[in-house]
Amino acid sequence: MSRFLLLSCLLLTTLIVLAQGGKHNLGRVPTPEELQARDISVFPTGAGLPPGEGSAKEGRNIYVARCASCHGERGEGRGANPPIAGGLGTLKSEAPRATVGSYWPYATTAWDYINRAMPYQEPGSLSADEVYSVTAYVLYLDGIVSEGEVLNAKSLPKIKMPNRDGFVPDPRPDTRTQTR
Repeated sequence: MSRFLLLSCLLLTTLIVLAQGGKHNLGRVPTPEELQARDISVFPTGAGLPPGEGSAKEGRNIYVARCASCHGERGEGRGANPPIAGGLGTLKSEAPRATVGSYWPYATTAWDYINRAMPYQEPGSLSADEVYSVTAYVLYLDGIVSEGEVLNAKSLPKIKMPNRDGFVPDPRPDTRTQTR
């Protein structure tokens, strides 16, 4: 009997949804301004990076205040939070460590991720200058940039990450990378 009841409810729900034409009158179409405010994609070429700049020297204090509680003082990770530095040269070892410096193919991807998702408790709360600075500090922890090197929309895409050539392109037509 319960199986019959479950199937009847499922059928009834399907009929109701179909009768409404798939429209539920929820939400609205966003305005062009709202779409532009959310268009924060950053591409490997640097397209999408905003104005701003920062160095590891500036990023150290921001990192200590906003990132170290989860990622450790030197990017070694803490608790369940992954390391973000210290993995260079380990990917082909028996104990690979996929960190920003060892694994990520583009420095712009690190900027994009930090901008969107960090700090964990307040994602998106860092200014563009702070994101450039924290990105520089994370790259500095692995020796990819110097402490005083200034990162901005022009210099960040020029950084050749150690694992840039470690990825195989996906040949399927629906997975082509946008470069804008």
